[in-house]
This record gives sequence, C-alpha cells and structure tokens, in this order.
Amino acid sequence: MVTTLIDTLQEHAEEFIGLRHDIHRHPELAFDEHRTSALVAEKLQGWGYAVERGLGGTGVVGRLTRGDGPRRLGLRADMDALPIDEATGLDYASRHVGVMHACGHDGHTVMLLAAARHLAERGRFSGTLNLIFQPAEEGGGGALRMMENGLFDKYPCDAVFAMHNMPDVPQGRLVLREGAAMASSDYATVTLEGTGGHGAMPHRAADPVVAAAGIVMALQTVVSRNVDPLQMAVVTVGALHAGKANNVIPQRATLELSVRSLDREVRATLERRIKALVAAQAESFGVTTHIDWRPGYAVLVNTPEETAFAREVALELLGPDRVTLQGPALSGSEDFAFMLERVPGSYLLIGNGEGDDAGACMVHNPGYDFNDNNVAIGSAYWVLLAERFLHADVAP
Repeated sequence: MVTTLIDTLQEHAEEFIGLRHDIHRHPELAFDEHRTSALVAEKLQGWGYAVERGLGGTGVVGRLTRGDGPRRLGLRADMDALPIDEATGLDYASRHVGVMHACGHDGHTVMLLAAARHLAERGRFSGTLNLIFQPAEEGGGGALRMMENGLFDKYPCDAVFAMHNMPDVPQGRLVLREGAAMASSDYATVTLEGTGGHGAMPHRAADPVVAAAGIVMALQTVVSRNVDPLQMAVVTVGALHAGKANNVIPQRATLELSVRSLDREVRATLERRIKALVAAQAESFGVTTHIDWRPGYAVLVNTPEETAFAREVALELLGPDRVTLQGPALSGSEDFAFMLERVPGSYLLIGNGEGDDAGACMVHNPGYDFNDNNVAIGSAYWVLLAERFLHADVAP
C-alpha cells in the first residue's frame, strides 16, 4: 500500500479542500463554467502546463511533457453543476439560487488539480500527460463538444481515465468494473393527435387519452418480452399531458419517455420496438402519432486492458481490503462514454461515504456534498496511475 504518497498529498489537502469550497460556492451550469475554467487554467499555467482554454466552449486542457517517453495519457474531470436549490446549510453553500454542485464535480475538479500540481512539481514520469477539464457532463454532452473541437486530434491519448464519487460506498473505497459500466440514455416525446369532442359523446371523437393509456401499458412489454431477461433495460414514461376538463376529450396527448440499457444491441432493439409499438397502438385507437426520438449518452464500456491496469494501481495504492475489482453496473449515464468510444480507458468510482457518513446522501439531491476526505486519496490515485502509465519502472 503506497501510504507515503497519500500522506504526501494529504499535506496539501486543506489547500485544495479550500479550493473546492470556493468552487462549490460559485457553481456554474453546463457551458457556463467560465469562472471555474478560468480558475483551472490559471492554476495549471502556474504549475507549468501548456494550457488551452475554450475547447468545447468552456473546456480546459493542460498538457505536460517530460522526458522522451512515447506514451500519452488522458485524465478527465467534469466541472459543471446542476439546476438544484442547495439545502445543505454549509457555510460554503452555493451563493447562486437554483444552482448547486449536487454531483460532486467540484470535488472531481479539485482531485485532478491536486494531482496536477504534484505531478508538475514532483512527478516521476516520461511521456505526455493530458489533463482534460470538461464542461457540461450533466446532459449537455460536453465530452462530444470537446471531441468535435479536436480534443483527441490536438491531444492524442493512448488511454483515458475518469473518476466519479459514489454515495453509499465506504469513503475512499475504489470500485472498478470491466465492460459495460453505465447505461445509455435516450429520450422520446410521443405526440398523439386525435379528434376532440364532448365527453358525453365519445363515439364522435378519436380519444388520444385512451390511446396514451394503452401505449403506457403496452410499453411495459418491451422490456419483459423483447429484451433478453439477462440484459438490463428500462423504459420509463415520466410524463403524460392531455386535456384540462373532465367533460372534454382533448385533441392531443403527449408522453415523455426515458429509455436506458447496458448493451448497444439492446439499445437499438428498444428504439425499434418502441417506435413500432407506439405506431401500432395509435393506429388501433384511430389516432395519429409522431415520435421525437433524441439519442442521449452511449453505453459506457471500460476496456479490459486499461481496467486491469487501473485495478493494479488501485490495489497498489490502497490494498485489497479497500478495492472492489468488479463492481456492479449502474443504470445512470455518463458522457465519458463517448471518449471511451474513441480511446481505450476506464471509468472508476470512489466511495463518498455510507450509513451516517456526511457523504452518504445520494447525488442530484439538495442535501448532497462531496466528501473532502477523498481529495488526498483521489489525487494520490491519479498521481500513481500517471507515473505507472508513463513510466512503468518507477518505484513507489
């Protein structure tokens, strides 16, 4: 166990915890992370990194090359906050009404910054280190935007890694997983057009509400009858809007769907079957339909070799008692999936706390906060991973 490295990072942890609290006070939504990205860029430049600002809108990349090693490593942290009113009562709570760091991206940013300084001042490696500070992970597709703006063309990487905190996991525990680790996310709006009429004379109308009700129930069979029982899939109807009066049959009804899976083929099956089922059901009720299908994030797939390497680093840093080698897949989504479609790599979790711990509150909750005890551990992990990847014969 590389306790000396964690101890070394712990010496400066308070400084970076203070930095996290500052970022937490000033949360910024997707593609509006101007203050945060400026802070990140200033820090990286001060430590000697070559910095590019504005990649993908508000993204920042810091590059540090040392020696003549040919390998190139990418480490990614997300920076954006969520449109949530904070209810933590902390003295460093958000100063912006309706915006808070409810997913811990402030902590992810600071863990990578702490590692960045250590690697610049004391890092033992030979090769190129690319630190990617990404905007708009929370539904904005910031990873795609950075890639469209040339992220991996300008900063080629042989592998790329990212880390996310996870409540209800012991604080500081590292959880890794090979293969599909997070679900795809797609969204659809189903619009049903019927013929409105008087509620007392339904035979003279084409009722979109009845059609909508039939579709909601029929959609439940997509997972139970069209998807392998050993595969994961979710079809959720989160909203149904129709009519305003109890004696009026409306002309229109709309459904809002969320669709998730952990397999690319299952994802395609879900889209095909949902579209076919909705069309058939609508026709059977005598109404017309339009489906606005909006592809979201891809399935996040961790590649075998890079995940095995990430496991080795975790075991070296913390020992087997604090590492989960193959954790469960999650039904949430992550746009780091798009980076992994271009470059091999792995996405891991760090426990934020469980039970009565301060970090046990689930993400996307008004009472959530990142666990500051993870700053030293998370940054130490990035340091060790970078040194091992870029200079395999470095001793602990």
